[in-house]
Amino acid sequence: MHEHRRVLLMMETSRSYGRSILRGVAKYARTHGPWIFHRPAPFYWGNAGRRPPWERFLRLDLDGAIVREQTRREWTEQLVSRGLPVVVAPYSEPFGQVPNILTDDRAIGTLAADHLLHRGFRHFAYCGFGDAYFWSRRRGRSFCERVRQAGFEPYCFDFDQSRPASGQSWQNQQRALVDWLRSLPQPLGLMACNDDRSQCVLEACKTAEFHVPEQVAIIGLGNDDLVCDMATPRLSSIALSTQKAGYEAAAVLDRQMQGQGAAAPTIIVRPSHVVTRQSTDVFAVEDRYVLAALRFIHRRAGKEALQVDDVLDAVSISRRSLYDRFAKTLGRSPHEEIQRVRIDRFTRLLVTTELPVSQIASALGYTDGKNLARYFKRATGMAPLNYRKFHALR
Repeated sequence: MHEHRRVLLMMETSRSYGRSILRGVAKYARTHGPWIFHRPAPFYWGNAGRRPPWERFLRLDLDGAIVREQTRREWTEQLVSRGLPVVVAPYSEPFGQVPNILTDDRAIGTLAADHLLHRGFRHFAYCGFGDAYFWSRRRGRSFCERVRQAGFEPYCFDFDQSRPASGQSWQNQQRALVDWLRSLPQPLGLMACNDDRSQCVLEACKTAEFHVPEQVAIIGLGNDDLVCDMATPRLSSIALSTQKAGYEAAAVLDRQMQGQGAAAPTIIVRPSHVVTRQSTDVFAVEDRYVLAALRFIHRRAGKEALQVDDVLDAVSISRRSLYDRFAKTLGRSPHEEIQRVRIDRFTRLLVTTELPVSQIASALGYTDGKNLARYFKRATGMAPLNYRKFHALR
């Protein structure tokens, strides 16, 4: 074993998922290293070829590797078979005998469905990659299960993209996607398996001349800010605890390089919260009083100590009528909606900032942070600081 660990890193950097994994790895190495990282040269150096990309790296006497499944799965299998400590982020299917970095697809699908359900949708759809990728299948199953639990039957796009070899196949898929969208009822709440797929759905909606989010609301996965913010309208997405997973992957690799730890533990990338942008910034409800109340609540509840009486003043309706209309339309009360919006805002600040819980509570209009912490634990099953530790790398 070398004095400084020599670690091969082959993670995709064109998307935020891979970059966040690498940030977590780098933070672990700064604390427990130093490590010496070896990475492929940039594409413009013209070093692409038919041979496995790490063959020349193995001559360097590496101690371990953290890799994304490569274009050819057999290349990754060859690396795994060398006996080198390896952590893999799989794409087509998980790898046996080595630690895998996997997303919590059940929680992801459930969170996406809840986001659309809370906005009043009654028609739902899932757009993935058919049977091509395990994570797409799992997210689709979870999304559909949650939608069915709520009493609705979802639609699924089953066009199977098994690594298209030409631009023409992508064009065929887009045409099929447009035809599929035209066959569905509206307003439609749609989950795409990742942000790239969200972008495909958005373009298909434009071709079909559907308005997003009024006719089709779209939520993706990964919260890649470049992909989401370049889209028009901007795309809502589920944020992941990817940097924390990168840190944990490095810790698992370190133990294996020292001959310690379990043979093949799984590193889980968990969803932390929904980042709502324009593509789901809509309420699919027909009752004008409920719609006005929802808009008022979402505009104000994340900033101040809003009460149901404030909502009643804003919509000019009796308390009993508003509660009855909320129950009929959404299956919850105005008070529950206020608390839900506040918890969502609290969750985002908890994960994305280092502000003390008391300061976050004050920003939301709570005079007593203990009340907010109690509501939060009831909603998530975790105390605020435990939730932060579970999802964020600090």
